[in-house]
Amino acid sequence: MAPHRKSRPPSPLGIRTPALATAALTSVALLSQTADASPAAEPRPSTEEAQPSAEEVQKKIDDLYQQAGTATEKYNAAKEKTTKQRKRVATLLDDVAQRTEKLNTAREALGTFAAAQYRTGASAPDTASLLLADNPQDYFDQTQLMNRLTARQKQAVDEYVTQRTTTSKKRQAASEGLETLTTTQSTLKTSKADVQRKLAQARELLSKLTAEEKARLAAIERKKQEEARRKADELARRQAADAERRRQEAATQGTGAATGTDTGTGSVPGSDSASSTKAAKALAFARAQIGKPYVWGASGPGSYDCSGLTQAAWKAAGVTLPRTTWDQVEAGTTVSVDNAQPGDLVFFYDDISHVGIYIGDGMMIHAPKPGAYVREESIYYMPIHSVVRPG
Repeated sequence: MAPHRKSRPPSPLGIRTPALATAALTSVALLSQTADASPAAEPRPSTEEAQPSAEEVQKKIDDLYQQAGTATEKYNAAKEKTTKQRKRVATLLDDVAQRTEKLNTAREALGTFAAAQYRTGASAPDTASLLLADNPQDYFDQTQLMNRLTARQKQAVDEYVTQRTTTSKKRQAASEGLETLTTTQSTLKTSKADVQRKLAQARELLSKLTAEEKARLAAIERKKQEEARRKADELARRQAADAERRRQEAATQGTGAATGTDTGTGSVPGSDSASSTKAAKALAFARAQIGKPYVWGASGPGSYDCSGLTQAAWKAAGVTLPRTTWDQVEAGTTVSVDNAQPGDLVFFYDDISHVGIYIGDGMMIHAPKPGAYVREESIYYMPIHSVVRPG
């Protein structure tokens, strides 16, 4: 009789064989790996990742305002061109009307001669033929006709041919002018729509901000203003130091006191008094506009855009500036930022889409953007392109 074997006690997990245990452990491992892999396969963006930061929103809004500023200058250029072309077309049409009247008078004179030829039974109504000819000049040049014309008739023919040729040219010029006017009016309409679209996008972004986000943007704006003012103070110190150095050099050379001031305005010793007077008038005008609203396409007196303000300011000083920033930047002498004087124009951005008028100490007066008012601000609030002295 075979000896009795004791059965092994069951496993605490109820698994009775090594194979089953191995399978179970493998299954657990696979389930664990699957659970770990699931989130990686389908990542879910967090709320923080899905929403742009306040800095990103601010940059987007600033970009939209700059794009609106560029579109505004395009609008201003098209508007100015349209106005000039409209006047030119009106002048041409008036001229055409006057010359048409003269042509009709000349035609009547020739008609009188044609009728006389017909009544006298002339073999060929030469004057009538001239009137009906496709090219009266060629007909006029015929020697046979010239020999039969009296001095009075020759004068009438001369007048008719001249008026017909000139009137034809003027009509052609008026027609071309109308075509060009239509094109610029289309550009004007497109630029206007572009401005409105950019501003609408900026307003939409702002409208979606929460109170907390708006507070964050306000903090970013304050920081930007503080940094810009710090740079303006640095410029004022450099300009004051440079003015003091020039005064000392002038005193050493025995030329007397220099005309520059120690206020950091960047005045140059011996600067032209007439230019300084004009600059002072331009600045006085600009200061009087502080607090008036920015309105794109406006050039006063109740509201302004950036180039409208600088144009109006210098107009008050007796200096005519072009309407757009792109033309104003060419209307003077370029100087360095450190040599900027009150009254100089400071241009901004690579596309030269904004301008302000320098008042000294690194500050300017400008019409900033929609929703803002004409105000004083550091020239470092925006990236500087160049400084131009009008005249």
